[in-house]
Amino acid sequence: MSKSISCFCLKKARPKTKLELSTLLASETSFTVNEIEALLCTFKKLSSAIVDDDFLHKEEFHLALFNNGSKQNLFADRVFDMFDIKRDGVISFGEFVRSLSIFHPNASDEEKIEFAFRLFDLRQSGYIERHELKEMVLATLTESDVTVPDDVVEAIVDKTMTEVDSKGDGKIDNEEWRDYVTKNPSLLKIMTLPDLKDITLAFPSFILHSEVEDYLH
Repeated sequence: MSKSISCFCLKKARPKTKLELSTLLASETSFTVNEIEALLCTFKKLSSAIVDDDFLHKEEFHLALFNNGSKQNLFADRVFDMFDIKRDGVISFGEFVRSLSIFHPNASDEEKIEFAFRLFDLRQSGYIERHELKEMVLATLTESDVTVPDDVVEAIVDKTMTEVDSKGDGKIDNEEWRDYVTKNPSLLKIMTLPDLKDITLAFPSFILHSEVEDYLH
């Protein structure tokens, strides 16, 4: 065995315990260890709906949102892509917890503002352009089963661009978005899920028994 391989073997980290793994997630998110244990219950149900492989697939994600795994929605697809941190087409439990943490009542406004900006930046160009804004407005209306004439959608998009695009260059940058949301904090309401703060009340049995290690990838 070469010295380099020998050194690698000697330095190989020992496997983390269940408590260490759940504590790690808690240290990286707004969740407590107990809340993470409770989230595992939900994740196990969602990730085994179609393919029981400990990963949340896009069809399972759609099934959870719409009770229909084949229904297509740009908004849902974007949220799935944002949760899929590793960009491998599935969501692991670790990715699920880290991403869902953004919606926790204790998460900072800064985190929520940044997440929302990236959500609307469909082409990942660093800007929200008019056509991207329109696509997301239409997707949001579709998700809410609301149908409005195209001219009304155009008016909504034009009004928003006028209010947010302070530099008048036809696109919204991170600074403009941050300023706009700061002046209109009610926009962050959709980025907060109040129930996440009391999630352990719904799954008290998971507080005493940890299964996080099997799902943290």
